[in-house]
Amino acid sequence: MSETSNTVEFELVSPEKLLISEAVEMVVVPGAEGDFGVLPGHSLLISTVRPGVINIHEGGAIKNSIFVAGGFAEVSPERCTVLAEEAIPVADITINGAEKRLESARAAIADLAEDAEDLSRVHAEKELKAAEAMMVAAKSD
Repeated sequence: MSETSNTVEFELVSPEKLLISEAVEMVVVPGAEGDFGVLPGHSLLISTVRPGVINIHEGGAIKNSIFVAGGFAEVSPERCTVLAEEAIPVADITINGAEKRLESARAAIADLAEDAEDLSRVHAEKELKAAEAMMVAAKSD
């Protein structure tokens, strides 16, 4: 059995750049319907990604954790590609920074008028979900 058959290529792409491109044993992605693990030979899948943490596994343990604010994932038997709206290593997130983002998101929703545009409300609610997920990630590190 070759080394490549024991790994899956994982790519994490943000709007700015390719953040990660490496062979991994397993990656766990926060999908819209729940977390899903990707191992070599995974079935084809396209999923939205909810705000949460992507965990990269190596040697039976989590090697790296990255917070993502949402996006899309495409999975094939050989590859898992995540196109993230925003990606930050969990180790770089501080409780203080996450609290400020959460306060700002809550204030933005509170400031919306009753008749605010649907798009404004959707954006504000999306930011609140990302801020809440970032706070969970900050506390878990």
